[in-house]
Parts: sequence; C-alpha cells; structure tokens
Amino acid sequence: MSIEPVTELGSGGALRVPRARVVPLSAPPATYTAAAERYLTGAGIAKSSARIYRISLTTWGWMVAGQPAPTGWARRGAKPPAVPVSVIDAPALPQVLAELAAARADEMDADTVNWELSIARRAIGWWQRQGWIEGDPTIGIERRPAPPDRTKALAANQIAALWRLDAPLREKTFWKMLYESAARADEVRCLNVEDLYPQDKRGKITAKGGATEWIHWQSGTAQLLPRLIAGRTRGPLFLTGRRAPAGTPTLEVCPETGRARLSYRRAEEIFEESTRLPANPLARPEDIKDLEGWTLHRLRHSALTHDAENGTSTPMLPARSRHASVRSLERYARPGVDAVARHVAEHDPAARRRG
Repeated sequence: MSIEPVTELGSGGALRVPRARVVPLSAPPATYTAAAERYLTGAGIAKSSARIYRISLTTWGWMVAGQPAPTGWARRGAKPPAVPVSVIDAPALPQVLAELAAARADEMDADTVNWELSIARRAIGWWQRQGWIEGDPTIGIERRPAPPDRTKALAANQIAALWRLDAPLREKTFWKMLYESAARADEVRCLNVEDLYPQDKRGKITAKGGATEWIHWQSGTAQLLPRLIAGRTRGPLFLTGRRAPAGTPTLEVCPETGRARLSYRRAEEIFEESTRLPANPLARPEDIKDLEGWTLHRLRHSALTHDAENGTSTPMLPARSRHASVRSLERYARPGVDAVARHVAEHDPAARRRG
C-alpha cells in the first residue's frame, strides 16, 4: 500500500487527508468465482473445510450477481453467473446484498445464514489484503440471532434400537464411531486408513480451523474396523460402493479399490432414512416415506449428554468434545429423558416407603 502525497488544500483551506492507494500483490482474477478459488487455495483453508467454504462462497456468488441463491435440492450443481470480481466494489451492491440476504434469512436457519456471512467476510478481507477490491459490500448485514440449541439427546433405548438395525458394515462402523468418539460427522468421514491407530483405539483427524487432533473410540468400533478396512493400508476409510468418477480428486479416491470417499450428503441421507422407524416407534412401516429420521449430529450430541449425565468431569468434557469454550458445552449438559426419569424415580416418596 502506498500513500498519495498531499498537493493541495481542500475547500475552506482545510488540509486534504491523504488517500491510501492499494497496490495489488498479484493480478486480480477475472471473475468472482476465480477469486473464490484463489482464496480457498491461497488462504490456508483446511482441505476438510474447503468444500463447505466453496458452497457458501458459491451461494454469495449468486447474490453478488444480483440474483437469489438457490436453496434445497436446487443448489446441487448450480453455478452462479460469471461476474467480474470488480463488481464487489459497485456502489449499488451493498443495498442489493442486504435485500437478498434478508430474503434468504427468511428461508434458511440462522446458523447457516450466519456461517455463510462469516465465510463471505473472511474471503472479502483476504481479497482486500491482496489489493483486488477496496470495499466490503456486506457491511450493514447483521448476523441473525440463532435460536437456542434444542437438539435432544437420544435415549438409551433409542441408541440400542439404532445398534439393532440391519445396516451395512460401513454404516454400522460410521455410526458406532460417531457415538463412541463424540466426534463431528465430517471429521470422522474424512478419516483415512493411515490416520488410524487401532491398537490404541484412536485416530488422527483434521478439526475445525485445520488443527490436527485425536479422537478415541471404544470396543464396539474396534471390533468393526478390521472388517471395514479389509487389509487396506491407505486412502479414505469410508468408501462409496462404486468406482470414483473421472476427475475425482486423488485424495478422495482409495488407491487400492478405486472407490471414492463417502460424501457427507449421502452419509446424512442414509442415516436419516435408516432411522425413520426408530424415531417414530408408533408409525406403520408403510408410512416410512412421510416420516423424518434422526440427524448425524444427534449421535455427537447424545454421546456428550450421556457423558455429562454419567458424571464426566468438567475438564474431561471439553477435552472429549474439543470445544474451546466451556460455555459451548451448556447445550450438552441438559439432562436427557433417561436422566430425568431416574431423578423422578429416585425422589418418589411412595417408592421409598415401599423399600
């Protein structure tokens, strides 16, 4: 960045403030999409996070082009119109983005909207530091107040029903590892065979922000892993059932089988569909298409809630969840249905008299 010299006085004889002129560190990319890719590869974004960042930046690409971003299934494979990166500095864009963002916030949950806004602002800040743009058109767009986390932990009988499902080995191992490790679904999904230390019942993951951390599992996972690995020594742990299509990134393909890594979307779909009847025990099997199952996040939530109910110490809970703030654990410290039932039974005066 350089400073233009002051060469004249402003109106009324006041000294004119020197104006900063940003010198680009490199040639600006031609389009917004190209700028997004340059950010993902040049800003140190972890590979495990790049997919989510790309989806969010693509969403903002539609709005930068002045169009509503597609939602739901329409997002799959949709590409925003090609617009020059210089459009970000257009004077009218902040108002356009504010209106489009407000409309989108009415359709999406607050957490998704806030996360997309955060990613957009990180990218914009990086582009500014490169000297490609000057302003931030998202200034004035406020984060949406997120509702409290009401995700309920699964009860013990629901967890037991999950383990009784007639599911394929891949799903059994994935679900069991999620619950026993209390890890995030995408952290487990992105595990490679070479990241595992089976003798220690632990594995090395790339966590939020790109940090390398460890997750630990128990005997249930340990018994399933050898069958799932089936002698493989490297490559993605959880694979699709067919060979990877041409153009799939090398890191996402098993070098021994040629199959691709299981996607988060497909893993979530399978879990939701598989748990529709356990989640609705009074429903009839023929109504399964109209039911809703559980989300993968509920396994992590359940594991941490059950830990808290069973007296896991305060220092251990953050270590197990890998939350930086103890306050973040409040959502898991809410007793579940089994804990409340035990409390009521233990304080039942009639039961005490019978004893």
